[in-house]
Amino acid sequence: MSEHDCDRRKALVWLGAGVALPALAACGSSPAQAQNFRINYTEAEWRRRLTSEEFRILRQEGTERAFTSPLNDEKRAGTFVCAGCANELYASSTKYDSRTGWPSFWQPIDNGAVGYSTDYKLGYPRREVHCADCGGHLGHVFDDGPPPTGKRHCINGVAMDFRPA
Repeated sequence: MSEHDCDRRKALVWLGAGVALPALAACGSSPAQAQNFRINYTEAEWRRRLTSEEFRILRQEGTERAFTSPLNDEKRAGTFVCAGCANELYASSTKYDSRTGWPSFWQPIDNGAVGYSTDYKLGYPRREVHCADCGGHLGHVFDDGPPPTGKRHCINGVAMDFRPA
């Protein structure tokens, strides 16, 4: 689909009934993938650098099965970094047990480590989290987390590595 076709489709959908937002996300790449990031590789290079599961999660916006990541049970002091580019994402001091089956954090490292976009894959808007350096998909943010932020960054363990303090 050309960019022109996508724009025409967007306009037609906006004029249609109630399905505009999901259709907008269907045109082209996700907002995170469409941006320019500090770290950029071709798809072939990402495939060489990542395991097949890391590629599926980080580059194709997949989701790992709940309760499968060893990082879900990681309790040591340290830093969770992007598995794609080693960008520091979350401090262990902000990790908590959300009982969802995925590593959860109430805030990212306060250095612009993550970026956000809107994901409509399930037919309704969700706030997607991606690595600010390489654009890799990390997970989603929900408004049911603990104080002080009330946020739950529900992150795929496959998308991260852990660096002990």
